[in-house]
Amino acid sequence: MQDDRDERDDRDDRGGDRVRLLACERQLRRSGLPTLIEDYSAREDIFTRALPFLVLVAVLEVAGAANFDWPWWQNLGAILGGAALLLALFGLFNRLRGRPFTAMPRSVGVPELTAFVVLPSLLPLVFGAQLVSAAITLTVNLVLVGVAWLVIGVGLFSIVRWAGARLFAQLAASLTLMVRALPLILFFGLISFFTAEMWQLFATVPTGRYVAAVILFFAIGLVFLAVRLRDAVRSIEDSVDLAGVPLRKAQRLNLSLVILTSQSLQILLVAVLVWLFFTVFGALLVDVSVVEEWTGGPVDDLLRFGVLGDQVVVTAELLRASLGIAAFAGLYYTVAMLVDATYRDEFVNELTDQMRATFAIRAEYLELRRADPNRGDQLSA
Repeated sequence: MQDDRDERDDRDDRGGDRVRLLACERQLRRSGLPTLIEDYSAREDIFTRALPFLVLVAVLEVAGAANFDWPWWQNLGAILGGAALLLALFGLFNRLRGRPFTAMPRSVGVPELTAFVVLPSLLPLVFGAQLVSAAITLTVNLVLVGVAWLVIGVGLFSIVRWAGARLFAQLAASLTLMVRALPLILFFGLISFFTAEMWQLFATVPTGRYVAAVILFFAIGLVFLAVRLRDAVRSIEDSVDLAGVPLRKAQRLNLSLVILTSQSLQILLVAVLVWLFFTVFGALLVDVSVVEEWTGGPVDDLLRFGVLGDQVVVTAELLRASLGIAAFAGLYYTVAMLVDATYRDEFVNELTDQMRATFAIRAEYLELRRADPNRGDQLSA
């Protein structure tokens, strides 16, 4: 009887440990570090969870068989034919993979992802030889695979939520940098803001090129931030408890993305504040007649409201000029972050303090895995 009671106690202990193990895995995901889960894999944990979304996209892309130059009845026939062709190709792919004709894959690897990217893009080629539509479908599917990996694979939403919740604590740690950088940003921004050339530049350039220029500033800033990521990751590794299990390459990449997101949110906040400042400042001080003179043409009114008996006008030109200055400010703040040694030390120290709790969960998680006879061998391997 005592042996039976001991055996039940052992089973209860193992059951409690596995519940706690699953809880640790959930906490690691919520912290934006899902790759710290030791048996985490793209085939089993990432794209399998994204499968319903990918299937929905493939179904919607049946419409790619249609052509705007055809009459409606011909388009309807093409869509129905495209659906039949896509289903046949999917079934043939399943048979080649040794699955039933209509089976859904239980794991999603390179072959399945290749089929998702390629098969829908064949429909525009078969129905009307639409090369541009086929290339767009192929590109969109590749991008969606990358987005699925970011959102699910490295927990992008969880990273943003985690970093956003700690944004103001990190800003407090970088207060010295902000005190140094913001006066210079505002000073040079004000000098540029009251020049006709700046308004002509941002107001007259086509929207596509304007958006591309703003994105270029953002991309350059990301490249600058990426230069210091390896040192920041190494510093955090040296400061937290790794429980005797060094981080793998994928885990370092995940940690790098957490650091990059934390810094990007700081830069985004500074840029948004600069944009709001110049938008409000310009709406109050720069009249529509002045904007027309600077830009050499009529303005596009977006909003009018009264302030102390006067009419305040917010124009599209004002928003574009303010956003242009904010993009410059964001890039300047990025460079200031990189060259300020005090900021780097304070930021990494603050981030390390915030991550200690996450790595304490990882240490407990690894200990529970070692105690689990079904997982301990995998960990030691």
